[in-house]
Amino acid sequence: MSDAITAEGLVKRYGDVTALDGLHLTVPEGTVFGLLGPNGAGKTTTVRILTTLLKPDAGHARVAGFDVVRDAALLRAHIGVSGQYAAVDDHLTGAENLEMVGRLYHLGVKRSRRRARELLERFDLADAADRPVQGWSGGMRRRLDLAGALVAAPPVLFLDEPTTGLDPRARASLWDVIAELVAEGTTVLLTTQYMEEADRLADRIAVTDHGRVIALGTADELKGQVGGDRIELSVTSAADLETAGRALAPLAVGDVQVDADALQVTAPVTGGAAALTTALGRLAAERVTVRDAGLRRPTLDDVFLSLTGHEADAETKETVR
Repeated sequence: MSDAITAEGLVKRYGDVTALDGLHLTVPEGTVFGLLGPNGAGKTTTVRILTTLLKPDAGHARVAGFDVVRDAALLRAHIGVSGQYAAVDDHLTGAENLEMVGRLYHLGVKRSRRRARELLERFDLADAADRPVQGWSGGMRRRLDLAGALVAAPPVLFLDEPTTGLDPRARASLWDVIAELVAEGTTVLLTTQYMEEADRLADRIAVTDHGRVIALGTADELKGQVGGDRIELSVTSAADLETAGRALAPLAVGDVQVDADALQVTAPVTGGAAALTTALGRLAAERVTVRDAGLRRPTLDDVFLSLTGHEADAETKETVR
């Protein structure tokens, strides 16, 4: 498998601010690569360089076999881009929006019209195809924007926070479309503020901070960096907290944490479900009344918190430069 995207030592500065500080990326063909990071980590700047909208101050990158600076004009015909906000013309119909994109790609009138109808069907927008976009819902507009990025059937697709502002149903629908595209061979670089989105879609994930990649791997590999499973349980009485903590201590592979305010005990363990079963048996023997108990695996939110020092904020946007 060859690489659809490579970036080596990308640097981008805005005055005294360093947006990218030697960033490296490699994205194999036919995969989804997730780019995560806090506000100002360099995600949008990276996408803008890889899509020829910005020139790096140092380093180089290739996308679909083209140098992003030297071959910028040629590269643009081989990529699709969907940004944080739907870039559609409210005064045109859905079909007219896509036909216009096709003509900008020099597909010709007939081919542009045919491609527009194909994509409207694929994105379940055919019934609204001939209505002005200004009356469409946010989810429909987002699907139309993604369809526009696919008019020229590009081998590489850049999605910069594509589901921002969508309701859960619309988000899940868009996830299905992205999965279908990758199954057909499209390479996707995805930036997102939703950890669940990266967990579900991305084959590999890079966590960025201060313009550098600080962690790279599959979702499971990244989760493994912050520890294993945790038993989390709550008791009905504060008087049981000390007993519960003492009962779990022999099973724990780290410190047992007791939250008196929440009446909760947390213990890092190995052994998965078997450890939980053993823990519940020990608690029953100690006559501790358990209100709720479960085995929790680390999430990408835990990874994000561990690596960057704070939680991912769904309301945080990187400054667009």
